[in-house]
Amino acid sequence: MSERLLEIIVFIMGGISYAMIEILFRGHTHWTMVLTGGACILTIYVLSGWWINVPLVVGALASAMIITFYEFCVGILVNIRLGWQVWDYSDMPGNILGQVCPTFSAIWFLLCLIFLGIVRLFS
Repeated sequence: MSERLLEIIVFIMGGISYAMIEILFRGHTHWTMVLTGGACILTIYVLSGWWINVPLVVGALASAMIITFYEFCVGILVNIRLGWQVWDYSDMPGNILGQVCPTFSAIWFLLCLIFLGIVRLFS
């Protein structure tokens, strides 16, 4: 399988997984979250060689920061700039412009810890 095809598959699987997590948590999702999830997981995949060579906690923290960064950027675009109101974390403690918050960054960290741990088992 070519690397490009594998990256497309990773993007699609990441987008679907991200949307499913949101549906399980919120009961619904938005098409922009499928694209965001795909971009997040593809970025983590592209950096996978690096993740194997650092402590698991460091890889999970870096991955959670990547996801939080993508969510913030997409939130600025779709929620603030376009006014689509896909999500709003304004009521969450420590939120930044209602787009990201420490609670969800911590959840991403835990999910990344599990995900990267599984990846290491099979590497």
